[in-house]
Amino acid sequence: MKLSSSKFAILTKTVLLLLSCQFQLFAQSSNQSSKPLLLYGDFTHMQTCKSTQTIDQDVQQLVQILLNDADTILDITSPSVMDKGFTPPSGDKHDYMSQGPYWWPDPTKADGLPYIRRDGEVNPERAKFTDRANLSKLISSVTTLSRAYFFSEDEKYAQKAIDFLQTWFLDSATSMNPHLEFGQAIPGRTSGRGIGIIETSDIGKIADAVQLLRASSRWSDEMNAGMIFWMKAYLEWLMTSEKGQDESLHPNNHGTWYNVQAAMLAIFTGQETIAKNIVETSKQTRLDAHIEANGSQPKEIARTRSFSYSTMNLLGLFQLALIGEKLGIDLWHYKNIHGVSLQKALDFLIPAASGQTSWPHPQIKPISPIRMIPHLVHASRVYSPSYGKIAKTIIDKHQPNSIVQLIYPIQI
Repeated sequence: MKLSSSKFAILTKTVLLLLSCQFQLFAQSSNQSSKPLLLYGDFTHMQTCKSTQTIDQDVQQLVQILLNDADTILDITSPSVMDKGFTPPSGDKHDYMSQGPYWWPDPTKADGLPYIRRDGEVNPERAKFTDRANLSKLISSVTTLSRAYFFSEDEKYAQKAIDFLQTWFLDSATSMNPHLEFGQAIPGRTSGRGIGIIETSDIGKIADAVQLLRASSRWSDEMNAGMIFWMKAYLEWLMTSEKGQDESLHPNNHGTWYNVQAAMLAIFTGQETIAKNIVETSKQTRLDAHIEANGSQPKEIARTRSFSYSTMNLLGLFQLALIGEKLGIDLWHYKNIHGVSLQKALDFLIPAASGQTSWPHPQIKPISPIRMIPHLVHASRVYSPSYGKIAKTIIDKHQPNSIVQLIYPIQI
């Protein structure tokens, strides 16, 4: 069921107090049993860097780079779905809408309709649909601000991150309705598709940010309750809507990142049984189906940006394995029907990422080795420290001042 903005606002106010109480009980239990689960960082390593920044010049320099980045965000106006210059077919501007990136006007038709697909070639026309870019701005900004707050304990960063979150999720005048019915529309074909759900693939970064912001005096139980309520509503839509179910069945990176989102949202909203089921079934639906005996990912290799998509899908599989750790399910060492694990899929990508060999498959845009850092960092912890050495080599060559070194331990 899709909630209108007015109904969603009323329902939010009705249950907010109850959720606030539930959150306090859940948070107390969670804090007693475990540290925060960050999908995009290592909390223990971050704590170590935070405690040593006054005596470690290298760490101090990286923290300053992070704070400088955060300072550039302080004067940015919080983005909203209400910023777009049009109204979706529903008549409700609170509904998120975007256009499929690889769809172009048909040159053989006078009006260009229906649009035709050109894989890997982004139509700049999609920029007029500002929700996607604004969501990306929101996620990157809140991620930077929450990390800046963590390392500095300066409340100005927490407050700005809170402003972003309130505008996008909590303020009834500016918030996004918790669904993607109009994601990745195609002119002349459809007003929205299930694969539009890939555009919230980074929503786990919001969950990470909230966990870091909970230490702030500016954060409140009501905000926690509001975020949990929104995320729970979005998870329900993901699991029950036609578009959500369609995305869950996709046999490529879309299906992987659907699982990541749903499992993360289930944990964030205290529904661990749902998360366990998603991760457990991922053994067959993702690892068995996605990785061949040589470590390749055939559905991704078939794309015109095959390295990029292989990297993207593998990161999603790694995220599922990370979530599995929290739940007592080992995906890291699971051998699929071809007898290989996630490690084999990583090893398939490393020669091209490290520059040892050229990538032998279609890739119409340059390879970005720095995108492999999260994979390599996790692999250095789970499989072998040798992966950390590869990560360090890539960082030194491509981004020596990357703050990723604050967020992940580079073990060599």
